[in-house]
Amino acid sequence: MMFQNLPLHALVVHLPIALTVLVPLFAALAFFLMKRGVAANKAWMLPTGLLAMLLVSGWVSLQTGQQQEDKVEPVVPEAAFETHEEAAELFLIITGGVLVLAAGGLMNNRAAKAMRVAGAAGTLAVLGAGYNVGHSGGKLVYQYGAASAYATSGTGAAGGAATGGEGVKGAAAGELGGDDDDDDK
Repeated sequence: MMFQNLPLHALVVHLPIALTVLVPLFAALAFFLMKRGVAANKAWMLPTGLLAMLLVSGWVSLQTGQQQEDKVEPVVPEAAFETHEEAAELFLIITGGVLVLAAGGLMNNRAAKAMRVAGAAGTLAVLGAGYNVGHSGGKLVYQYGAASAYATSGTGAAGGAATGGEGVKGAAAGELGGDDDDDDK
């Protein structure tokens, strides 16, 4: 499915990227609120809910990426695509595990505090795993020219496949009538 010639995967990946960055911040905020007297299980609901949203949006991103695999395969080396897919799968496993820890932090028992601390620390692992997914996805687009599989002009698609992504940059500059030396003027 495409929206304005953009693949659905490109549209949905931004939510998990944002949540990956926000979850550790909201975990820290929850601890701050607990120190200010907010009930622990209430303060901890937000980071736990965000982790659940992250898991679901990450899964949707993985599914949409797999749906578009056939379109991008002719442009991107298989090893690079597999690296991105494996990073996404690991990200989901880590996020799911941290969600379990965080959910344990919602209980009203002695273990809940330890679960909240472990869950908060785990959000940093989620952040690291999310970085790996985003970095490998960025390489697909900007280094290997995955976006050229969706280019509307023949020049961009062919150039991207032939030059590992430089064709998209060259086609875009050519379409705008510019060149790479505009910064020097």
